[in-house]
Amino acid sequence: MSSGKINVSVENIFPLIKKFLYSDHEIFLRELISNGTDATLKLKHLTSIGEAKVEYGNPKIEVKIDKENKKLHLIDEGIGMTMEEVEKYINQIAFSGAEEFLEKYKDSAKDSGIIGHFGLGFYSAFMVASKVEIITKSYKDEPAAHWTCDGSPEFTLVAHDKTARGTEIILHIAEDSLEFLEDFKIRELLKKYNKFMPVPIKFGTKKETLPKPEDAPEDFKAEEIEVDNIINNPNPAWTKTPAELKDEDYKDFYRELYPMQFEDPLFHIHLNVDYPFNLTGILYFPKMSSDLQVQKDKIQLYQNQVYVTDNVEGIVPEFLVMLRGVIDSPDIPLNVSRSYLQSDGNVKKISNYITRKVADKLKSLFNENRADFEQKWNDIKIVLEYGMLSEDKFYEKAGDFVLYPTVEDKFYTLAELKETLKDKQTDKNGKLVVLYASNKEAQHGYIDIAKEKGYEVLLLDSPIVSHLIQKLESDNENLSFVRVDSDHIDKIIQKEETTISKLSDEEATQLKTVLEELVPKTTYTVQLEPMDSHAAPFIITQPEFMRRMKEMSQSGGGGMFGMGNFPEMYNLVVNTNSTLATTILATEDKTVQEHLVKQAMDLAKISQGLLKGEELTAFVKRSFEMIK
Repeated sequence: MSSGKINVSVENIFPLIKKFLYSDHEIFLRELISNGTDATLKLKHLTSIGEAKVEYGNPKIEVKIDKENKKLHLIDEGIGMTMEEVEKYINQIAFSGAEEFLEKYKDSAKDSGIIGHFGLGFYSAFMVASKVEIITKSYKDEPAAHWTCDGSPEFTLVAHDKTARGTEIILHIAEDSLEFLEDFKIRELLKKYNKFMPVPIKFGTKKETLPKPEDAPEDFKAEEIEVDNIINNPNPAWTKTPAELKDEDYKDFYRELYPMQFEDPLFHIHLNVDYPFNLTGILYFPKMSSDLQVQKDKIQLYQNQVYVTDNVEGIVPEFLVMLRGVIDSPDIPLNVSRSYLQSDGNVKKISNYITRKVADKLKSLFNENRADFEQKWNDIKIVLEYGMLSEDKFYEKAGDFVLYPTVEDKFYTLAELKETLKDKQTDKNGKLVVLYASNKEAQHGYIDIAKEKGYEVLLLDSPIVSHLIQKLESDNENLSFVRVDSDHIDKIIQKEETTISKLSDEEATQLKTVLEELVPKTTYTVQLEPMDSHAAPFIITQPEFMRRMKEMSQSGGGGMFGMGNFPEMYNLVVNTNSTLATTILATEDKTVQEHLVKQAMDLAKISQGLLKGEELTAFVKRSFEMIK
């Protein structure tokens, strides 16, 4: 028997405190099972290179609760430890067994999946236990060891009669941590942190019915047997190559990750890189709405199949945090912090790689089946548009697959759109004019006018469209985006022929004076335009610049310009060739004249959704009076 004090110095206790002081106590289970997995994978590696002359077999890790005696047992069938190794790796916690192992076998162990950091992780046990025992037998032909410590620097280390290879850790659960003796709690933690560990984890048993033999009689009763309840999936989809998986396999894994998600993902992206960093994973595009406030934190980060976090900001580009799936990288530590993510060079490389990989996958999906890609466009566009705004590298590639749909469900790439518009939609400066609607129903009348004249109208209805078109215009000098209701169509699109006004200049001046006396100057600017006689007499438009600035301020972009309360400004465009314009001008009765302007103005407001509240009530009453 030996006894003594654990070698804990100021130098090595500080990282311990830093690592666990603010962590949830529940991670002790993750750490201890990681150690058991580490020990098992070490043995697998040593047997594979012929250094350990033992049968590897089919080892598992077992978690057992002894509620009556307030103990939690974790048992592995891994490499085990000799007494000397217990002294070194447990009592002298400044050492790390895995680090030394990796250094010794760094060439052959490169791809063995060893997790690492045995020493410090083990001490997380004392966050929930008043006493910890280790009973361990090395794969080497040496006596087993029994180590005991009550959380103070005092320990005992004696020989033990254990004959089976591996390590058993016994936690005497403290009074303030008795929740960790509940089946449901341990099962919850195993599912959270160890669901995809590479070694099977047994937690209890379950009954399984043996299959009925082909020649069994009709009254055959199937036998039920007790089998190990393996709580994890040691070979999740992301650890396999795409060639090993079918589309249904990816969907099955999605359901395994999100059992409460009833819709299948639209498509997936399988990540796999081993230089200049290691990373594997699968990202899924779920159906997206136009609401940017979607639920994030759905991508899970793993380190060698050990769950780390679902807060992947910094690792995954911001525009992709709305996706779902798994990323696994041994180059990211188990205890990850925001400050670490912001300063680590590998993390930035990982983020750039994911951006490139997603862009390449989208391009291939577009090229392979454009019709299917178009069908899914509305469900993914918000992510891609956000990506164009937030990631320059993604924006550079986006021209190959980002689509611009029309109100008639035709889809163009930007290059195709330019080609389509070049001969029929230009402004007075020769710029291509991209007409667009943000709400197909609300702007129906304006869309109709544009379609009658043979113009293409896009449907751009995401909440960030103002920011997006601002960027597209700045990068395409010969391109101008104008919402279809921002002005009368003949003013937006340059036409060779001009419409002659039926009113003389003097009559036009008189009409404008009448209208300006009756229309609120603070909100509306009166404009007289000679249009086709069948066009609407009064049209309300909102100047593109004014409306866009207001939209940007509302969606977050205007705050920096001090535009939080950008005023409502509209144009009242009056068709001087309409019968109503002539009638208003000819009417001498001021009351009747005011009534005509008011009614026409309200009708124009309705077409823009601007007539509300008291004004709408008054309009309805007035209209019924007219019918009488």
